[in-house]
Amino acid sequence: MSKRSAPIASVNMHSKKSNHWSLGLVESMKDPECIVKKTKQAVVIKDKYPKAKIHYLVLPNEDINSIFKLDKSHIGLLEEFGDVYNEIQNEVELPVKAGFHAVPSMQRLHMHIISTDMVSPSLKTKIHWNSFTTEFFKPYAEVLEELKKNGCINKMSPELHKSLMATELKCNQCSYKPKNMPQLKEHLLSHIMKYRLPVRPVK
Repeated sequence: MSKRSAPIASVNMHSKKSNHWSLGLVESMKDPECIVKKTKQAVVIKDKYPKAKIHYLVLPNEDINSIFKLDKSHIGLLEEFGDVYNEIQNEVELPVKAGFHAVPSMQRLHMHIISTDMVSPSLKTKIHWNSFTTEFFKPYAEVLEELKKNGCINKMSPELHKSLMATELKCNQCSYKPKNMPQLKEHLLSHIMKYRLPVRPVK
């Protein structure tokens, strides 16, 4: 690298570190304001841009980049993730599910624990919706079973990924098919009311 190009590269790297959320999970794991609980091998943090009233991320203390770096030696770690999921299920008032994105966007292994209401100001796009309501969201139990059986997690094809992101909008709790995201978000409020809980984002 030449001396002339070095300062430009430095600025670009700093910009990416400062602005790209995919690089921020490790720092969030150290932030007491973000941490929900800790276990022997994992940390649970609040998602900074929650897509539902409850949205947590479970991350390993070990530096594992993604689900594709898992092997059979990590089965115990994933089982601990499951214990965390069970604990949170017993602690919250809304139904929650746990799973992994088939094509992770953040550079640290993380499992989502998210309530099925999907009510949040941060839920804005069709891609946001489809990433949690289609096969793109790999359920925790299926990932653990695949790891035990195959010793690894297979990657999703680009074609299937593209197809899932283009899936038409459909309510995850009934058969309603809205024309757009504003209609879907308004409709989702009718479901959350049955829990008699205030409609506000996770802090």
